Amino acid sequence: MTTNAYVAFLVIGVALVMLDGLIIYQSGKRYLRGSHGDPAAGASMTWLVTVLFHLATLGVLALLSTVDIGGSDLPGVVGRLGVLLLVLAIAHGITLSVLSRIRGEQEAEAVINRPRQRVEPEQQGTTVAPVPGQEGRFPTASPSIEQHAPYTTP
Repeated sequence: MTTNAYVAFLVIGVALVMLDGLIIYQSGKRYLRGSHGDPAAGASMTWLVTVLFHLATLGVLALLSTVDIGGSDLPGVVGRLGVLLLVLAIAHGITLSVLSRIRGEQEAEAVINRPRQRVEPEQQGTTVAPVPGQEGRFPTASPSIEQHAPYTTP
């Protein structure tokens, strides 16, 4: 492969990696801002994941540029770009799964840290028939038999 084809592959490859990284960063910021976590922390986590994406894919691009694929200039560049696009798709998917995991952890933390409110169970009408002399919607236990109330014996 000639120097022109090599440089063309590197320029196109770097442009693709940077464009994909920009898409991941912008989408990831909005994705993590939509969860219940801290927006500033979500933006910094997205930035760290995006930097990792750039470093990994640019490293693969550098390694891929040294591999001999195809014969002449144009088939070699097209073959390398095809392999690069497949690698970018895999890296993009891995990055999205990392962002998804971060969002899940933020949502779980928000649920755990949410103040708990005690909710009393709502009764649907009277559960037992009230005994004479008991007031209210939820009567207590009836008086004991030893008190002979409210029943009278002959």
